[in-house]
Amino acid sequence: MMDRLARAVERHCEGLWSETAVPRLSLVSLDEVIEPTELMYEPMVCFIAEGSKRTAVGERSWITPRGEMALITLDMPVTAAFEKVPYRAAVMRLDSRALAAVQLELEETGPPSPPSPPSSPSVSAAVTAAMAPELSDAVARWVELLDTPADIRPLASRIESEILYRLLRGPLGPVLSHWSVADSAASRIRSVARWICEHYTEPLGIDQIAEVARMSPATLHRHFKAATGMSPLKFQKRLRLQEARRRLFTGGTTAAQVAQAVGYVSATQFNREYRGTYGLPPGQDAARLRTRLTEAGEMPVLLDGSGAKP
Repeated sequence: MMDRLARAVERHCEGLWSETAVPRLSLVSLDEVIEPTELMYEPMVCFIAEGSKRTAVGERSWITPRGEMALITLDMPVTAAFEKVPYRAAVMRLDSRALAAVQLELEETGPPSPPSPPSSPSVSAAVTAAMAPELSDAVARWVELLDTPADIRPLASRIESEILYRLLRGPLGPVLSHWSVADSAASRIRSVARWICEHYTEPLGIDQIAEVARMSPATLHRHFKAATGMSPLKFQKRLRLQEARRRLFTGGTTAAQVAQAVGYVSATQFNREYRGTYGLPPGQDAARLRTRLTEAGEMPVLLDGSGAKP
């Protein structure tokens, strides 16, 4: 089944990462190892059919190999390293309305409760598990709709609902269900993470962020760090630095201008934090990155505010 899914991804993925005509389906295909890549993830499930990927966010990192899937529940900046190639993956962006519709059907039929997720807290930004054969078959059929475009409109949503059903009945079900419950701790952390993404250039304080989350500062810090591996303010700093790196890479602006654009008041602080994260001062790091990618013939994939590029 994994070979079938990998072949379908390879047939329809143009370059490293491709959107598709199937709503909420993206494909990832890579034949050679590239440098660790900075990405912006959004709520999604990544189904890996071939190869393996290490993902790091804050103090946390995990490896997702062939035959496994990763559920991402928050908008968050990550670093991805493709450790084994060829790498083929299908990515489903989560749609809350589609998920709610499937959950309502499950509640009406009253199926057995899904098993607990493997070693996962109730508020978690990323959980991994093996794909069951029935789920792998559904994902393969979803991607194979690209072979027959006329089938996409009548069948895509039906297969998507089947995938969500099997996810809810599987080991990721408890985390996925908790993610979608209104006013749960998970939904509050998801909302505040998205709010920080929208306001990361502004001066933010923990009390202000806690008010958005409708939690005490201590409760917010505990849940946010459990989910992302970092505090809310470190999360904001990571967003600023990734965007600064992208702007410096594209050129046409100075480090001081970039620092101001992403929200730094002190250029000295920006330079210090940038060097602490990337190992070189801003200008030198951008020049090194451009040289390395030019020599390797690689296209950079950096945070660009347009959503997930897994």
